[in-house]
Amino acid sequence: MTDDIETPAASDNAGADLPPDRLAINPKSPFFDGDKLARGVGIRFKGAVRTNVEEYCISEGWVRVQAGKTMDRKGQPLTLKLSGPVEAWYEDLGEGAPVAK
Repeated sequence: MTDDIETPAASDNAGADLPPDRLAINPKSPFFDGDKLARGVGIRFKGAVRTNVEEYCISEGWVRVQAGKTMDRKGQPLTLKLSGPVEAWYEDLGEGAPVAK
C-alpha cells in the first residue's frame, strides 16, 4: 500500500513546470536553450542564490562559474567547476515556483 501512496506524489512532481537538469548560457554549448533562459532561471548552490552561473547540472551536483575576468585564447571566459547541491527554478513563476533538486 505504501507504493500506491508514493506514486501519485512522484507523478505530481513530474508534471510541475521545472527547469531542465542541465542548462548553459553559452550558445555554443549543446545544453543551451534560449527559450528556457528567456524565462529566467534562478540557481541556488549550497544554500546561496547565485547570479554568476554559466552552466549547471542538478543530477551531477555542480555549477560552472566564471574565474574572474580571465579569458582563453578564443575569447571565452575561463570557468571553474564547483561541486555541491544545486537547485533551480523558473523566476517568471514567482515566489511559489516549483524547485528542481
